[in-house]
Amino acid sequence: MVFKAEVVRNLESEELWTVITFKTPYGPAKTLEKLIEIVEESGWRVTFKANWWTADIPYGLARIDARKGNREKIVLGKWILGSKCELIGVENMPLEKGKDEFFRMVDSITSTLIYDPVIRTMREQY
Repeated sequence: MVFKAEVVRNLESEELWTVITFKTPYGPAKTLEKLIEIVEESGWRVTFKANWWTADIPYGLARIDARKGNREKIVLGKWILGSKCELIGVENMPLEKGKDEFFRMVDSITSTLIYDPVIRTMREQY
């Protein structure tokens, strides 16, 4: 992704959450794969990954939990389909603010799927 350097720089912040908002020409699986590549090439080990998206409106959410030494990082990629990769913004957030952003985004994507047992389990974990 063309904004890799900006993401890598923000991964080193002390905040638990790094929230990246961007446009991507890739579908959900490829977008998650590209984010994982950035995280792993930065020396982080991915411990969890998940992906949510809508079919009606081309946007989604990728979540990557990672470790580097004794540090933990949660990367939240908020994406919308576009003609090219384009960074809209990056924000580092503390635990509670990041959790709120994560739940807000999952709710916006899964409002019609809220009775899905997998999604319910994921929500209860966080």
